[in-house]
Amino acid sequence: MTALEFNYQLTSLSNNLERFALSLTTNREDAKDLLQETFAKAISYRDKFVDNTNLKAWTFTIMKNTFINNYRRATKANTTFDNTDDLYYLNLKKENYSGSPESEYSVKEINKAIDGLEDEFRVPFLMHTQGYKYKEIADELNLKIGTVKSRIFFTRKKLMEKLTDYQ
Repeated sequence: MTALEFNYQLTSLSNNLERFALSLTTNREDAKDLLQETFAKAISYRDKFVDNTNLKAWTFTIMKNTFINNYRRATKANTTFDNTDDLYYLNLKKENYSGSPESEYSVKEINKAIDGLEDEFRVPFLMHTQGYKYKEIADELNLKIGTVKSRIFFTRKKLMEKLTDYQ
């Protein structure tokens, strides 16, 4: 198949490929980008295409694999490594947050309510909100794990009662 025939057959698949890209991305602009990337790869790897085989299936496979690779790359870019003993991977959204004055006031009120708690409830709750696991809190405070869980539960309950305006 000549390059001209290949390009003609490839462009005749445009509508089908565009619909498939839209079904993968669910976003028209991302679908157009994926379609363009698929065309670029198909043209650059034209020598890998075997004549008298299914060009439509070949290009759909290129598109699907491109989408999967882009998705994995985006997921990996948002993954950070947690250096705890358990070695968890955390997916974090990278957001730019600029708090409003109302939200700053709310944070101050919430912190004030937390500071007003008794130490036996405040300390396990703060450790939990800082990312400590129940077992770690229990070991650190020399408590049973059930006691830690119940104190955190009751602390949440107390805070919800104190902060009814923020629910």
